[in-house]
Amino acid sequence: MKSSVALVTELIEPTVTAFGLQLWGIEHIQQGKYSLLRIYIEREEGITIEDCEQVSRQVSAILDVEDPISGEYTLEVSSPGLDRPLFNAQQFGQFTGSEASVRMRNPVDGRRKFKGLITGVNENTVAIEVDGSNFDLPVRDIEKANIVFE
Repeated sequence: MKSSVALVTELIEPTVTAFGLQLWGIEHIQQGKYSLLRIYIEREEGITIEDCEQVSRQVSAILDVEDPISGEYTLEVSSPGLDRPLFNAQQFGQFTGSEASVRMRNPVDGRRKFKGLITGVNENTVAIEVDGSNFDLPVRDIEKANIVFE
């Protein structure tokens, strides 16, 4: 069975792409009986408020019809921003050489939190250097990751 994020991605990605935008990522955050569905959109020239409004209206209509998320939720559409979240290996690759904060689902070498320099990426692993030590983090086990904006 697909996760709510996978279902929403499948439903809305063609619409976001039709606007000339990239679907950067989706977060579905459970908050008791309510939840937050946050959709990040991106474009090389940057995102405007109008882009967010346009995508929000269209995505809201799609989600109302398809109903992939049970219960009440708040829909939020935004740019990833400077401290952008990272959702896949390709995005980590774009930021090789940048500092990232990563939280793992399962411990790697006895720890779940890492803050350091992204030194390499392949489809399954992100290499990160933390205080002179190197760690290979399985992409599938990354719970949350963000670029650290200085």
